[in-house]
Amino acid sequence: MTTTVPPASTPVPAGMPPLSKIPDFDPRHAPVVGVDTQLPPVPAAAQTPAALRQRFAKPPVWEPEVLREARFAQRAPADAAVLVPIVLRDRPTVLLTERTTHLSTHSGQVAFPGGKTDPEDAGPADTALREAWEEVGLEARSVEVLGTLPVYVTGTSFMVTPVVALVQPDSALRPNPYEVADVFEVPLDFLLDPANHRRHAMEWQGHRREWFSMPFQESGPDGKTRFIWGATAGMLRNFYRFMMA
Repeated sequence: MTTTVPPASTPVPAGMPPLSKIPDFDPRHAPVVGVDTQLPPVPAAAQTPAALRQRFAKPPVWEPEVLREARFAQRAPADAAVLVPIVLRDRPTVLLTERTTHLSTHSGQVAFPGGKTDPEDAGPADTALREAWEEVGLEARSVEVLGTLPVYVTGTSFMVTPVVALVQPDSALRPNPYEVADVFEVPLDFLLDPANHRRHAMEWQGHRREWFSMPFQESGPDGKTRFIWGATAGMLRNFYRFMMA
């Protein structure tokens, strides 16, 4: 997929807000330009704990599909990390959060637990584990870090390292109400099936914006549609490419 970075000769206007901050912009209504039904899903046998451990212990040679978003704001780059927590249920799931609407960046969006690197963090795994504790109360003793995926640069200039980990299913969570509006889980096999990966594109202020989304409809009469898009979907798409390399 195109990385959506404008050509060097086309400067990004100062103060350009992210798409999520454009009045009346709703990513759910953005045009869908493709769905990758032609690509195979990651086999179930590759999604077991043992297979995931082996994959990260001996990673393949591969190329990520999405590495950088178009820059949305004039701010200094900052290192960050997120935890990609695979919950070890009978059907493994990925734990995700819905950010509160008052946050300054990516408010209201579906996200992995994570955030900006602190000076005392020893590395991306330390950042991801600390942030997961601060955001959702996930204790490090319940987490087995497997490895990392390539750095993903967001439109708000965060250089994010995704840290993939296995999480015990009985982990007690205590979401921070200031940062987290909701915590939920999505089946891993749903996220690793390209038939559920939608490609979106639109023009805004003379620039073409492209991104993935992975809408997930929860079961039950009160089930919500969890709209996973933007950076979170981009990192999951890279996870798919890593698993299929």
